[in-house]
Order: sequence, then structure tokens, then C-alpha cells
Amino acid sequence: MKVSKIFRGDRTIWVVFLLLSIISLVEVYSSIGLFAYSNAGGGWPTGLFLKHLVIVIATWGVVAMASHVNYRFFSRFAVMGFWISVVLLAVVLMMGGRWFRLPVVGQFQPSEVAKVMLVLFVARQLALKKDHTDDLGTFLSLLVYIVGVVVLVLPENFSTAALIFMSCYLMMIFGGVNRKWWWRLLLAGLLVVVVGLGVTYVRYDKSLGEQTVQTEQLLERSTTWGHRIHSWLQPNPDELSQENMARMAIARGGFFGVGPGNTVHARLMTQAHNDFIYAIIIEELGLLTGIIVLILYSFFYFRCIRLAWRCKGRFGALAVAGFGTMIYLQALANMCVAVGVLPVTGQTLPFISYGGTAYLFLGCGLGVIQSVAADVYDKERQEKLAEAGAASESDSGTPAEGFPVEQEEKSE
Repeated sequence: MKVSKIFRGDRTIWVVFLLLSIISLVEVYSSIGLFAYSNAGGGWPTGLFLKHLVIVIATWGVVAMASHVNYRFFSRFAVMGFWISVVLLAVVLMMGGRWFRLPVVGQFQPSEVAKVMLVLFVARQLALKKDHTDDLGTFLSLLVYIVGVVVLVLPENFSTAALIFMSCYLMMIFGGVNRKWWWRLLLAGLLVVVVGLGVTYVRYDKSLGEQTVQTEQLLERSTTWGHRIHSWLQPNPDELSQENMARMAIARGGFFGVGPGNTVHARLMTQAHNDFIYAIIIEELGLLTGIIVLILYSFFYFRCIRLAWRCKGRFGALAVAGFGTMIYLQALANMCVAVGVLPVTGQTLPFISYGGTAYLFLGCGLGVIQSVAADVYDKERQEKLAEAGAASESDSGTPAEGFPVEQEEKSE
């Protein structure tokens, strides 16, 4: 069986995914040592690396299988999936945590499920209401769903809530929502973020940080946000923080890096395999590879937007634009944190950081993208064959068989 028959969709996106996966396997193995020692009772990194390898392979399987599914199925599944994710978010919030701990799987984060399901749900709603995108009612109904999920995610994960909001916001722009509504939403969102972060920064008191963390869950998270903003705005160069070690790793790597496996700073960072893996990539493989990684994500996003324009189905186009935007924004956030442009967000580097719920469910989003791509390319191929058959019939004066062009469904 041909490889193209298994991995359907956009070949360029498959190549980008392959390169990111290779970088992931090399750098996770190189940087996971301290995390393995501190979280596995002094164990070796091999076990955790093998778990990551299984997640990577499973994600490839998920993307490949999804590419064989008609993307309209995801539209029909979106409503049920959305409400399941809302219930999971509410349950984990009442439990006072960010994840469930499941056998074999380990930590299961409902916010990662919600990211995927909300994109599908918003794409479905925009597709169904394509003739009413100018209406205030359409805008408000979408806003209720989006803000509802954001509110459930926000108490435990501000950066994920912001990522969800921005991805869905841009989807509304792509979906043709009236400009006056999304401009007002942008201004309101920026005001809330600025005021919220400003309040947490002003409230932050380093001397009372430990006492605060032990008293209130919500206050704990606001203290964490305040500490991150404080460390970003007023960095202490003498502190052995994750942020400072990431900067030192980048400086040590130079343009060509010190070589795979030769990292020093990953031995001192508990999140080198996760939040700060981009810094370790630059340390070991150099700034050149860091730029290549940025180019890979940018080219991936370009292919997604190009695919969205070529897709005739509204749901498929919006789903591709939504998932492409989410993956690209998350990648930019992680890389900006590593180089000091943004305060620590806790966002992983898509398809490179250590695998888990985030890796697998972003793979689900990528699978939807490849499903749409396979549908688009199949129809374009059929149209070309039909045109060739019509031209042959016209030239010869005899009927010629052609492939009928499938009509788009009126309702997705």
C-alpha cells in the first residue's frame, strides 16, 4: 500500500509534522533527565522518553485515521463533544485542580479537550448561521459559548483561556461576523486582560507569597500570575530561575549550537522538556535551528490558511483556520517566553514538548485539518478529470466517462 494512501491530506503539512516530531524525540530525550529524577523517585529518563514515544506514535495514528474520515462527521460530533468538555471542565474546577489522574494515561487535562471541541463547535455554529453573521443575536450566542468555556478554564490556566479566546475571536473574523461587533469585543477583551493583570501585579507581595498559596486556590493562581509578571518586568539576573537559565541556554548555543545531548542548562531545569524546550533546542542545535522551527510553524499556518480558502465547505474552512490559528499562536507564545518577550505562560511547544493530553488532542485538531485537505484535493482531482473528460468528448465527438463532482451539502 502506498504511503499516500495511509497519510492522506496535505503532504507539506505531513512533512512539517514529521520534522517537528523528530526534533521532539531528540530534544525530549536530551532534556528530560532532571524531571525524571525529581518526579520518578530518582529514575532514569528512558521510561518517560518511551512514554513520550508512545504518545507521538499514537498521535500519528490519530492524525492518519482522522484523515480518512469525512470532515463533516466532526461537525455532527461537535455539539456532543462540546458539552462533554464543559462538564469535564466544571468537574475538575470543583475538584480544585487542573487535571484528572487516570491509569496508564496519567494527567488528563480537560482544558485540552475543550480547546479542540470549542473550535469545532464555533465552526459549526458559524457554518449554520452563515446568512446571519451580521446579526447581533448570532454574535451574542457565539460569545456566550466562548466566554463560558473561558471562564471555566481561567481560574486554573490563564494562558490557555487567552489562547482559546483569541483563536475563537479570529474564527469569528474569518467567519464574517460584523466588524463593529468583533472590534468592540477586542477592546473589551484587552481592557479585561490589562486590568486583571494589573491588579494581580499590584496585589503581588513577594514576602507573603508562600502564606497566600496555602490559603486560597483562586488567590494562589493570582499570586502565580503576579509573580510571573513581576519576574518579567523586574528580572533578577542573580536568581537561578527557569527564565534566566533559558536565556543562558540560548546564549550558550550561539548560531550552530553545542550539539545534541550536550546541554548543560537542561540538567538544572525541571521544565526543560516542556515549557522551555525551545531554549534547549537553541542551546543544542543553535539559533539556526530555532529560526527553522519558527519557519516550520509559520509555513504550517500559511498552508492552513491557503487550505481554508480552497475549501468550499464553510465548516471545513473555519475548522482549518481555527486549528491552524490555535497551534500557531501556542507555538509563538512558547517561543516568546523562551526568549523573554513574554512572561511565563505555561504553554507547551506544539508537537515538540513532552507528550501528554496536549500533544494528543492537538493531534486531533491536526487530523481534522488533514481530513479537510484530503476532501479538498480529492474534489479538485475529480474536477480536473471531469474537465479532461469533457474536453476529450468535445474533441472526439464521442462520450467520455468522467468523475462527477460531488455537490457541497447545504447544511454541514
